[in-house]
Amino acid sequence: MDYQRIIDKYYKEDDALRHVLLVHSHSVALKALAIVDAHPELHIDRRFVEEAAMLHDIGIFRCDAPGIHCHGTEPYICHGPIGAELLRAEGFPQHARVCERHTGTGITLQTILERQLPLPHMDLLPETLEEKVVCYADKFFSKTKLHTEKTLEQAEHSLLKFGEDTIIRFHELTKLFE
Repeated sequence: MDYQRIIDKYYKEDDALRHVLLVHSHSVALKALAIVDAHPELHIDRRFVEEAAMLHDIGIFRCDAPGIHCHGTEPYICHGPIGAELLRAEGFPQHARVCERHTGTGITLQTILERQLPLPHMDLLPETLEEKVVCYADKFFSKTKLHTEKTLEQAEHSLLKFGEDTIIRFHELTKLFE
């Protein structure tokens, strides 16, 4: 898969948002690959993880988040399903699953319904090890402080807004990957 071709399709060469996407995604990819390399016993598909990490936020351009140069119309929480839609249209359904399941530590159908989130009515939880490693690595990097990796405590703190079940899933991922 040529993930660069897909990025080029949706992001202009001189676009500030492209820079945010590439720096953030590259940081996530490096952390995810370090986790993969540290855990050969898990038999995680390294190439897929790199591709999926580089594309996990491909849908942000359609969202409204001016602080990171996103000037679309959709709520930012929708960037995962938007990215999934784009990648399915490109013929990459497994990569699409990573997009739609990486927000927080995934979002349950119950949470979507209780909070009336503008998301598909289904569980959006990472299931495969590849989905989980990209989701976990993403928690250590924001798109506002591009060159700073969060500590484990800072990553956990940033998840508090998603609720207690998110923190429990984060602890499970930490046990698996640290």
